Amino acid sequence: MKRKIFTLLVLGAMISGCSQEIDTTQTNDTSQGLKIAIVTSPSGVDDGNYNENNYDGILAYIEKNPTAIVTPIQETTGDVNACIQMVNDIVADYDVIVTPGFQFAGVSSIAVENPDKKFILVDTAPIAVDGQTEFDNLYSMEFAEQEAGFFVGVAAALESESKKVAVINGIAYPANVNAQFGFESGVNYANEVFDTDVEIIELASYSGVDVTGAQVGGNYIGDFADEATGKVIANELIDKGADILFVFAGGSGNGAFTAAKEADGIKVIGADVDQYDSGYKGDENIVLTSALKVMSDNVERLLQEITDGTFQGEHSIRKADTNSTGYAKVEGRHLMSENTLELLEEVYDDVQKGEIVPASNFNGFTPEAFEGLPSFN
Repeated sequence: MKRKIFTLLVLGAMISGCSQEIDTTQTNDTSQGLKIAIVTSPSGVDDGNYNENNYDGILAYIEKNPTAIVTPIQETTGDVNACIQMVNDIVADYDVIVTPGFQFAGVSSIAVENPDKKFILVDTAPIAVDGQTEFDNLYSMEFAEQEAGFFVGVAAALESESKKVAVINGIAYPANVNAQFGFESGVNYANEVFDTDVEIIELASYSGVDVTGAQVGGNYIGDFADEATGKVIANELIDKGADILFVFAGGSGNGAFTAAKEADGIKVIGADVDQYDSGYKGDENIVLTSALKVMSDNVERLLQEITDGTFQGEHSIRKADTNSTGYAKVEGRHLMSENTLELLEEVYDDVQKGEIVPASNFNGFTPEAFEGLPSFN
């Protein structure tokens, strides 16, 4: 429905031996508008999740700038080298290339070779080129997952009936550890400030080890595409009494969703984007809320800056102070009580102001001791 104002033209192509699916969305006279490409991993721009959120930012920009066009290009293997090669193969044909995901960190080398093109790299930092980490024609962004995790940790503690909650992660990369530590920080904050008395359940056999080799606890599947193990871990956590699961595990999380749907009285918390539509269990829904990284608004903003001539390349960590992290709270898209919503608004304001700084993988805080926790101050 949200794309009904656009005309859809589907093309098939082969570039350097890598298969891709291209559909070109355009309106009216395109002679004066930006030519935009979004290159994605195999799930494409209609994945109902991560890639689509980025694509929606482009479509929102085009609604305000109707002479612009966008071409979604789907790299079907997911291989990092193939992803970068695909960008290199199409760069001459577009003004702006949007690349969501860590697979595209190497796009920085293409940016250096094509200074007249603009690049938007989402959710990862660029790979350094000859020691250079920021580029005039490339804007890269990461998100403070610990903030989004913190908000839903508070929500989980306020809403848990069993007084036991847990987080399920994919691999202990920094973004995943950030989300875990943020969630645990939120539960600890709610316990101390709102007297929730909630326990965080961890399975020792699935404890995570981060990129430095440090033990970080949590419940790590060890993969982003292992639904079977995701379901096993979720069932074990449910057996131990957890009634709310924060699932931050990519495709592996589908198994956790399945386990929650097969059990009684279990709710899940989605990640990155609003996952309410994935939570239907017959006529019911099991998604309490979702931890949000607001990618769409940032993509739209950057495209407008390119049009306005104010675009500047940099690497940015997007936080709540720019409304870039949050939680799903639109009416009909969550299961939280009015009391929880009111308390979360207060907490969100404190995070925006920097009065609460949840723990993350490398910020020096722990989920038990961080800025804003009364006992820490």
